[in-house]
Amino acid sequence: MGRKQVEKMVMPRWRWFLQQIVRKIWFRAAAISLFSVLLALAAAGLAPLIPYDFSVEMPADAVDDILAILASSMLAVTTFSLTAMVAAFSGAAQMGSPRATELLIEDAAAQNAISTFLGGFLFAIVGLIALQSEIYGSQGRVILFLGTIGVIAWISITLLRWIGQLSQFGRVGDTIERVEGKAIAALAAYPGPIAYAGRVETDAPEGAARVLTSRWTGYVAHVDRKALCELAEEVGGHVHLCVAAGHFVDPDLPLAWIDRTEDDPDDLLAFTADAFTIHRNRDFDQDPRFGMVVLSEIASRALSPAVNDPGTAIAVLVAGQRVLDKMIDPERPRAEKLDGLIDLPLSLEEMVEDLVLPIARDGAGLVEVQIQLQKLLGSLARRCTGASPWLAAMGKDCLAIAHQSMRHEADRARLERAHEGAFR
Repeated sequence: MGRKQVEKMVMPRWRWFLQQIVRKIWFRAAAISLFSVLLALAAAGLAPLIPYDFSVEMPADAVDDILAILASSMLAVTTFSLTAMVAAFSGAAQMGSPRATELLIEDAAAQNAISTFLGGFLFAIVGLIALQSEIYGSQGRVILFLGTIGVIAWISITLLRWIGQLSQFGRVGDTIERVEGKAIAALAAYPGPIAYAGRVETDAPEGAARVLTSRWTGYVAHVDRKALCELAEEVGGHVHLCVAAGHFVDPDLPLAWIDRTEDDPDDLLAFTADAFTIHRNRDFDQDPRFGMVVLSEIASRALSPAVNDPGTAIAVLVAGQRVLDKMIDPERPRAEKLDGLIDLPLSLEEMVEDLVLPIARDGAGLVEVQIQLQKLLGSLARRCTGASPWLAAMGKDCLAIAHQSMRHEADRARLERAHEGAFR
């Protein structure tokens, strides 16, 4: 595992918070807009670099018309792009899951397109204002002209990429792919071990001396593992984590146990507020289960009577299986083990339940969906022998649910054969 990946897995709170800021669309738009304004104003300072003879040969109004056209066209393109993004967000929420729109908002290509078009508009406006104020001079106009050519080339490349992306941006297949990628990334960054045999218990460990609890009710968004490791070193004991990113907490639920400490409870409470970040909603970072939940929501929406799209449900099961394949892969990247910190294991059973059970319920009467579901469970059972007992039991439960909803005996027989073949 590379050094950068290890650093990501032990990301301190300040770096995680900075990462959240950088992902916001306003941050990229503000940065590129500021760069565009500075570029337009820099022409006056760089004017002495242009030979006088060259500046005399350039017409006085050569830049004015270009900037006027650029300003009007970029305003229209920016408005169109914002409309296209809002339509994509709405489509993803209606046909997929409202939780998936976050991934579209964070898309770097979409943010670059909007920011570039807005930056081009501001560059043209500031350039026109500066020209009317006569702060450039003949040599400064040459610099502004060259800068305008560069901005037009930059906008053209961005526009071509944006046009190519609009063909699939916000579509169901694109949304599934994004959620799958986020789930795999969160799985690779998950610091705890994998529990294959069953569910994970969060009871107090033997010898626990004090419990860390939350001041707020919400979902764990980030755990500063390095800070907890320093706490364990300070108290000379171990910190046993009871939660990970994505877990729901309230002031009565434990966040972690410390097996030896004499610190003031108030000091520990203040430390807890710094080590655990609590948000109102779940997000995809460091929370693989949330990715599986959103995938199942997309499938459930597709299986509703209003949509009736079993193909999307099958695509979700295939995408979810790829995520689970990464989870049971023995070559999966492992997080750096920190001294004094015992991470919470991630349960394979809970991951499978998050994906399978809603689809088994909502697609109970569709034999093609149920067959794919049995194939998924059987594939995991063959390759992960420690999980085969509960996977087989889950397969039988899904089979029983389907039998209650299927009307035709032929469909029941096909599903029976698929179940026997999957767990043979």
